[in-house]
Amino acid sequence: MEEHTAPEYVPTRRVTSFDVADHAGVSQSTVSRALSGSAVITEATRQRVLDAARELGYFVDERAARLRRGHSGTLAVVVIQRPRDTAGTINPFYYTLLGSVCEAASARGFETLVSFQREPEQFFSHYVERGQAEGMLVMGSSSNREAWEFFCENDRGDGRAAYWGSPFDQLGWVRSDNQLGGTLAAERLLERGCKRLAFLGSETSHQAQFAERCAGFRTKANEAGVDISVIEIDERMNREDQGAHAIARFLSENGEDALPDGIFAACDSLALGALDLLAERGIPVPERTAFVGFDGVSAGLHSHPPLTTIAPDFASAGRALIDTVLSHDDPARTRRVPVELIARSSG
Repeated sequence: MEEHTAPEYVPTRRVTSFDVADHAGVSQSTVSRALSGSAVITEATRQRVLDAARELGYFVDERAARLRRGHSGTLAVVVIQRPRDTAGTINPFYYTLLGSVCEAASARGFETLVSFQREPEQFFSHYVERGQAEGMLVMGSSSNREAWEFFCENDRGDGRAAYWGSPFDQLGWVRSDNQLGGTLAAERLLERGCKRLAFLGSETSHQAQFAERCAGFRTKANEAGVDISVIEIDERMNREDQGAHAIARFLSENGEDALPDGIFAACDSLALGALDLLAERGIPVPERTAFVGFDGVSAGLHSHPPLTTIAPDFASAGRALIDTVLSHDDPARTRRVPVELIARSSG
């Protein structure tokens, strides 16, 4: 039997601009000028250099070139996690928002440097000072108060940072139109004929958007002559457990007959946990109680029943964050993102 031996591996040396210069028969400085588009190089010489670079497999170190020009072409994106979060337990809303930010940055000609941070020893914000990025975007769980305090204290004050989810209003933030979202949720439940409405969440949460959503929900309900109650959550748990625990506690203390016939959850994860609990108890949704969430996460498509939700325009959210960090000389440092109702079977 004929034996086949693998060819000997010979490590290849990285091709440099000096190799291109030698191959093209020009100086290294001519190569640099030709590849940077300098007008002092003739078209014939430029083409000879380009042909040599292609034949040798030479690529310009774009990052080094940008840094020499004082333009990194990069934006840093920090995702704040809860202290015990893993990649699988991060609120899926932030993965969707992260994708929208990266897409919006790419459309503006920027790459993104992404960092997940949850413990104090991981906290870092000096991407601009170190020349790694031209601006920083921060998003994530406001329950990690220590992380948000770090970024608030280290904010440069030059407008080169933008924040989503910040509990601090003095930072340059971007948020959903939360009050409008609450209004849409109330309108949906009222149109279904719901008479006893409740907000599943907290008005005193570090999540400023929860209070805004509740305010919009209450105002619209009150205009229709309907009062709302608040089913409080325990924010020491993860969001789905918070939703399930809050509904279980309500049923234990008040009984099934007292369950509101329309519930607006401050976020989809709370609603999903509550739906699981109600399914376990055999309480039908929406026949017994209708549910509306907020965030538009894809998991709501697959819940039982599929979750009606208030969804931000994620593409607009990504663009707004990028616009905020790039227009650092713009005094309008806060922006609202439009929302819409996505009607499904839960409410």
